[in-house]
Amino acid sequence: MSLRLGDIAPDFTQDSSIGPLSFHQWLGDSWAILFSHPADYTPVCTTELGATAKLAGEFKKRNVKAIALSVDPVESHHGWIKDINETQSTEVNFPIIADADRKVSELYDLIHPNASATATVRSVFVIDPSKKIRLTLTYPASTGRNFNELLRVIDSLQLTEYHSVATPANWEDGQDVVILPSITDPVVLKTKFPKGFKAVKPYLRLTPQPNK
Repeated sequence: MSLRLGDIAPDFTQDSSIGPLSFHQWLGDSWAILFSHPADYTPVCTTELGATAKLAGEFKKRNVKAIALSVDPVESHHGWIKDINETQSTEVNFPIIADADRKVSELYDLIHPNASATATVRSVFVIDPSKKIRLTLTYPASTGRNFNELLRVIDSLQLTEYHSVATPANWEDGQDVVILPSITDPVVLKTKFPKGFKAVKPYLRLTPQPNK
């Protein structure tokens, strides 16, 4: 059964590049991105893991932990990490799950027979501190993920989690946001949105981004 938004991300214990790892315990009270890779020593994945390592500071600012997954064993991961560090001019600073027995891949439905009978697809999950899945994306093996987009989505999720707003098309951090249509009481509007708002339509009200 496929996982859906709002589902609790399945817990697991599995070997990894940093040793045995219990997922929920490792996650703690952080957000996380869990992203799968078709195999070690593949070109697109090498650039993706390098990009993730270079964004360590951005993830830390957002209280986000990164964790990757491949069905290859730990020994392969360690050799691949050396290649990533060399070719991408970085240092891999997050764990890579060694899912040789496909246990985690089956929990997260990462092996699609119409893509590959053995290798995982290029999927990504954003998981919040309550262990709920907040975003799922699946890319074809030929297309590398856009990690700037993942940061943008995390910014939106964290902003909308704590304020009565949504983010419009192509929104980026610092831009105006949309007030939820359910907020109609004038007193509540004034309290929640002291910077005011522009009503383009009764259901479309723009307001400056609240402070995080």
